[in-house]
Amino acid sequence: MTEEKATRGASRYDAVIATLVGFCALCVSGYTAYMRRQQVRAAVWPILEFDRSNGPIRFTLANKGVGPAIIKHVVVRVDDQPVKNWADVLQKILGPGYHPGEESDMSGRVFAAGESMNVFTPHDDAQNPIPFDKSNPLWAKLDTGRSRVTAEICYCSTVGECWTLRGGGLTPSTTTQTRRCSTASASSFQQ
Repeated sequence: MTEEKATRGASRYDAVIATLVGFCALCVSGYTAYMRRQQVRAAVWPILEFDRSNGPIRFTLANKGVGPAIIKHVVVRVDDQPVKNWADVLQKILGPGYHPGEESDMSGRVFAAGESMNVFTPHDDAQNPIPFDKSNPLWAKLDTGRSRVTAEICYCSTVGECWTLRGGGLTPSTTTQTRRCSTASASSFQQ
């Protein structure tokens, strides 16, 4: 009977050790999966920047991250009022009338890592970008007015993580992580 008790005790001891080893293996496996997910997130992390310049006047969008940015929703504002398109932007800055320009769509695009694009360049009456010239009243008005334009761009990575970029205007750009991007609304930019 003593031998049987010793065998049973050793068997229980073996079971406890095997359970502990199994639990440790499960923890290591979970940690490894977590670290792989973090590496994948870092490998596809997009970082959008919305910027403006004055020589010539233009608005640009660039992906400075290492992964593609899937743009889901865009809101452009002038003086904190949403606008539908670039023509509305120019009318708020320059007043009513026809104001030519060259534009590219932002909404619904996928920006590759390192991609940069002029999203809007206003033109003069001869259909040329407006060069840096402080004596030109059109350039001066646009140079002052470009600081009134802000953009809010919600974009996602290929693994479904989303961020909202708020840029332009006189304050520094900020990017905050968000659960998901909102759908199109009355304030959505349509280009």
